[in-house]
Amino acid sequence: MSADTAAPAALTADAAVVGAGPAGLAAALELARAGLDVLLLDEQAEPGGQYYRRPGPEVLDAVGDHRPEGGRLVARVRAAGVRVLSGHTVWGVDDDRRTLLAASPGGAAVRVRARWVVAATGAYERSVPFPGWQLPGVVTPGLAQHMSAEGVRLGRRAVVAGSGPFLLPVACALLERGVRVVAVAEAGRPYTPGPASLGALRFPARLAELASYAARLARHGVRVHQDTVVARAHGADRVEAVTLTRFSDPERVVARHGVDLLCVGYGFRPQADLPRLLGCAVDRDPATGDTVPRLTPTGRSSVPHVYVVGEAAGAAGAPTALARGRAAALDILASSGRAPDRGERRRLAVHLASLAGFTRLTAALYPAPAELVPALARRLPGPTLVCRCECVTADAVRAAAAAEGGSDVPAVKGGTRAGMGLCQARECGPALEALRAGGPGTGTVPARVPLRPLPLAAVLELADTPGEDV
Repeated sequence: MSADTAAPAALTADAAVVGAGPAGLAAALELARAGLDVLLLDEQAEPGGQYYRRPGPEVLDAVGDHRPEGGRLVARVRAAGVRVLSGHTVWGVDDDRRTLLAASPGGAAVRVRARWVVAATGAYERSVPFPGWQLPGVVTPGLAQHMSAEGVRLGRRAVVAGSGPFLLPVACALLERGVRVVAVAEAGRPYTPGPASLGALRFPARLAELASYAARLARHGVRVHQDTVVARAHGADRVEAVTLTRFSDPERVVARHGVDLLCVGYGFRPQADLPRLLGCAVDRDPATGDTVPRLTPTGRSSVPHVYVVGEAAGAAGAPTALARGRAAALDILASSGRAPDRGERRRLAVHLASLAGFTRLTAALYPAPAELVPALARRLPGPTLVCRCECVTADAVRAAAAAEGGSDVPAVKGGTRAGMGLCQARECGPALEALRAGGPGTGTVPARVPLRPLPLAAVLELADTPGEDV
């Protein structure tokens, strides 16, 4: 059992923070330092989330800690007295819409009741199917960066493709591990000077970071294709080549590269399933097409005791996640009668506003996912696997959507089993939505219990683990 604190069947706390990434750690630290009893739950074996993922002893010896600031933050959280439950998966909410249902690393049922709930559940990578995406050697950029940080060389010759600023650091991470990156394919034209790019002058540090990535790619002769997407991955037992075409002209082939590694992703989607189960109102973001909780500037949802922070509130990067976590904590302290420093709250609000400006700039430079994802999904050839878990093709999804009663995603799922596999539509959800005639491609798959696969024993034990009043 990897939990920092052994968990009994029922737990109470002043605040329960779900997710130990940057936002969850920041919120837990602020709350605990003010004297609140804080419980921090995370499904990973160690706190840190994807961004501050803690390396194991072998990795530390081999390549070191690529984000040591994460280790320092985790140490401060523990020192502040936060009860950390690593390896605990929050998989649902009880009928009272307040009690969190979790499973311990050993599969035992755990109920959690708290006066405040902070959902810091992070984000998914945004995937769009294409022919051959099921081949070994095709991965997401996030996985490629993570494995590179762990010292793993995933391949010898790679293409990095998709859309968003994340692609450049991923390509650089692969180069550091000795992978020959032959090209970066970006669906938009963010690196072509234009009126929108002038806004970058207000963020000189970010410009310098971008220039650093561009210089490294240039030194290694990496070609950056703009207005370019993956049309097909080729190979028998694993990826052997990739064909790139113009996004604006799918018939025009840009290049075909021999590769044994293909990293494809289109940014990130908020992981907002838990807030939806807790009854939080949600809206559809018109730019991204994502379902996002309706929040105040400090992260308070429509359910007064529930806050949503970090990437779960809208993908915006680690600096914003840290600030959102702190802002929610200060708001909770104010509501609890523990008057936080007003000056600190004002400075944090200004900081958040500045970060929001950079997020808007990024959105203006790169293609809007609400338009990009449907355009890519609708041009999929019929035999393309859309749901890799259940082996469902684009033709099968289109047929189910056109059949009587196939007007929404749940009906398509019921007719095909698409989205009912291990990932629960986290990867194919947007494509399922887009493949319906006129569908917006937003992945509006309902949030349902269980949020994660779990042992049956964890459910059966619930009857014997009554909650406690807070």
